Amino acid sequence: MIGTLLLQTLALAIPYVLAALGGVFSERGGVINIALEGMLLTGAFFAALGAHAGGTTLGLVAAVGASAALAGLHGLLCVRFRADHVAAGLGINLLASGLTRFLLMACFDSASNSPMLPGMGQGVLASPMLWGTIILVALSHVALARTPFGLRLRAAGEHPQAAHSLGVPVDRVKICGVIASGALAGLGGAFLALDNHQFTAEMSAGRGYIALAAVIFGKWRPVPVAAACLLFAFADALQIELQAVLSGYKQFVQILPYALTLAVLAGFIGRSRPPAALGAR
Repeated sequence: MIGTLLLQTLALAIPYVLAALGGVFSERGGVINIALEGMLLTGAFFAALGAHAGGTTLGLVAAVGASAALAGLHGLLCVRFRADHVAAGLGINLLASGLTRFLLMACFDSASNSPMLPGMGQGVLASPMLWGTIILVALSHVALARTPFGLRLRAAGEHPQAAHSLGVPVDRVKICGVIASGALAGLGGAFLALDNHQFTAEMSAGRGYIALAAVIFGKWRPVPVAAACLLFAFADALQIELQAVLSGYKQFVQILPYALTLAVLAGFIGRSRPPAALGAR
């Protein structure tokens, strides 16, 4: 049982980690990204559409492209048009929910799910998405800490006026950070669809919001954020296992990941220092 629980934790952690890494890139640049939920959902749908049309590789490309485009819209609203970041993010989530339901009916003639899709590997340890996610965590750490782009992104999120005075194109850097967040969240959504071998309506199921909580818990740093995602994924895996044992209390068991999210935010949000210009317009 312990081995099964750990393997399930790894599988469940992949979309959390990818979406949360996206949140790190967006928020280190100063843009609050409530829209991670919609980006995950959009990535899942377009992965299903691409995989159905031409295989898993096309599905991954379609997921990254569609979610990056949606993130670009979020970036334009927040950075160019100075919209409230939370309101814009919620609007993106509603757009993604309605658009994926519409396209599900238009493309697959179903209101609930797509046809069965090819998967990726046999088991989570054989999945290239697991190892790719681990590599992306390391690359994200290096990109933020050791590259000129990472320095500019962090400057845009901490002191945008000072960065601008030094010649940094702050708005462009912020939008690039948001687009990167969409591409990463799209990969997370692609894993959701391909791992389940189909797309189902609203299959993101709050994962984007939990990923955002992991960003706060991990203090906007890729490696601690990934560790926080493992914690939330473990709670998710545990509630799945407990449902089989405590069949009469399924409703209470199902709230475990969300209760943990609230407990973590209540205990740590006051001690986490966000980027100084996060949410500034």
